Order: sequence, then C-alpha cells, then structure tokens
Amino acid sequence: MSKIQELKALLEQYGLWAKKRLGQNFLVDEEIFEHILGAADLKSTDNIIEVGPGTGFLTEQLIEKAHRLIAVEYDSDMIRVLEQRFRKSKNLELVYSDILKFRIKEQGFKGKPYKVVANIPYYITSPLLKLFLQSECKPSLMVVLVQREVAEKICGLSSKSVITIETQLYGKPEIIGIVPRDAFYPVPAVDSAILKIEVFKKPLMPESQMADFIRLVKFGFSQKRKKLSNTLSAGLRFDTTTMKTILLKADIDPNLRAENLEIEDWKRLLKVLTKLKK
Repeated sequence: MSKIQELKALLEQYGLWAKKRLGQNFLVDEEIFEHILGAADLKSTDNIIEVGPGTGFLTEQLIEKAHRLIAVEYDSDMIRVLEQRFRKSKNLELVYSDILKFRIKEQGFKGKPYKVVANIPYYITSPLLKLFLQSECKPSLMVVLVQREVAEKICGLSSKSVITIETQLYGKPEIIGIVPRDAFYPVPAVDSAILKIEVFKKPLMPESQMADFIRLVKFGFSQKRKKLSNTLSAGLRFDTTTMKTILLKADIDPNLRAENLEIEDWKRLLKVLTKLKK
C-alpha cells in the first residue's frame, strides 16, 4: 500500500480530513521522508521536537531513531490518531498545544542539545523560526519543510527580506532539496523545500544590540523598492542628505536597496549610528 493510500485509509478510519484552516497538507512521499531524516543526521542519543506530526508518518520514523521525541500537535483530532497509533511507544511525548505558545525551556532541554524536525504549515513559518532561534534554549539543528519561495528568501537565493536577516543572525540556512507539490495530500498550490538550519551557539550580534539591529533592518525593508537613503531617513528621522552621509561613513552606497545588504553591512551601519547618538 502506498503512503497516500495508507493516509486516506487512516483518515477514513477516524472520519477525518485535512483542515485547510490549519494548513494541513500531509507528506506522502517516502523518498522525501528519507531526505528529511538524512538532513537531520539523527543519532540514538538525540532529543527531538516534531511540530505538527499530523497522522504520524514522519513520527513513526523519528521514534525509531530518537532518544526522546516530543511531538506538538494543535489538532485534537490528530492527537486522537497519534495516541492510538503510538500508545506503546515509550520515548514519545505527545503535547496538545499551539506550537507558538509552547514553552521550550520547560521541556528540560537547558544545557542539552535537541533538534527540530517538522513539516510546518506555511502560515506560521516566520513566527516558528523566531520561536526556536530566539529561544533561551535554542536547538542545535532545524530541518523543516517550508514553502520553496520562503526557503529561497531565507537562504538569500532570491530577494532578501527581514526573515533572511533574522534567520541568518542565528544560524546557517541551506536548502537540502525541492519538494514538488504532488508529494503532499491534499496537493498545495506551491512547491516546498527542505530547509536545514545549523544553529550558531551564539548569534552574530550581541543580545544587548539585537533589538536595535532588528529595528534598523525593519526600517530598511519598510519600503524595499526604494533606496536606503530614503527608507532609512524616514524611519530614523534624518533628512536624506544626512542619511546619505551616514551610509557613506558605513561604506554603503546610498543608492542601494535593503535587499542588497549583507549582515556585515547592517552591523557597520548600526555601529556608525551608535557613535552618532553618543
């Protein structure tokens, strides 16, 4: 029996269906499962958090490889399926919760490495990455299925945005593979990608400067089609001429747009602005 046949039979058994409001698209391609597991480089000592296990096709493979698996599911119907399917599994902890309200530090991970593996709903990609990457208890690695366009943006392969900078401050993102839309049931409107993020032990900016750094980046991207000298002058309340001078002091061409800058450029600019305040 193929995975899609198995999924349909399971959903029929419990009288369930994919819920569009929760962004449920179930992965049914066994080859993609293998790519995800390979990217996660799982060991028998690993602690793992799985987000949105759904009917548990990925869960059953994570259980076999992990020391401890915490599966966080927001759909009470899917919790019922998972409880039945894995009632004999001793290393699985099922949590019925909205992942964005999940308290990572209460899971006993402090000082212990863990990994995040997930096929996540597209609409929570940005807040989910923030939740884990900006947590006091960060994972060592994240392997997540996300919308292809978003994955390319995070990796800086297409036009950058705030999520590009915010992610790369905390880790090294890499696209492991493209996942065609027909690898899911029901079939979504777009292709996906397996995104792997190797999380840094320390972010590229000191935490004491992080809020000012992110604020500056958000000002820069507030009108991303305009030149930096214009967008930043509005956000930082400088006249355009002064803003051009500040950008030049940071060795940045005032005619560039926010998407042209790398993290090191933003760091230099923040340094110049900090000195100016003093």
